[in-house]
Amino acid sequence: MAKKSKIARNEKRKETVGRHAARRAELKEVIRRPSSTAQERGTALAELRRQPRDASATRVRNRDSVDGRPRGYLRRFGLSRVRTRQQAHAGFLPGVTKSSW
Repeated sequence: MAKKSKIARNEKRKETVGRHAARRAELKEVIRRPSSTAQERGTALAELRRQPRDASATRVRNRDSVDGRPRGYLRRFGLSRVRTRQQAHAGFLPGVTKSSW
């Protein structure tokens, strides 16, 4: 079980990313576009740097939806490898079976 503070901080980051996502996309498009002038690029870069650090989507950590474990995350289930194994053995994940050979 992850610390509640870590889980809460990650949730706050998700909200920040959502709030700033549209504006960040616009600024990045201005920077990326070959037709924009050097001054436009400079102002876009400056505004992008002024945004909060947590506005970047790469700052959000994928965590287990049940207990918040940050490592061994499986996107398909939204769970960590440990929790996926427990729930698969318990039969809570439809279509997942334990392999044996």
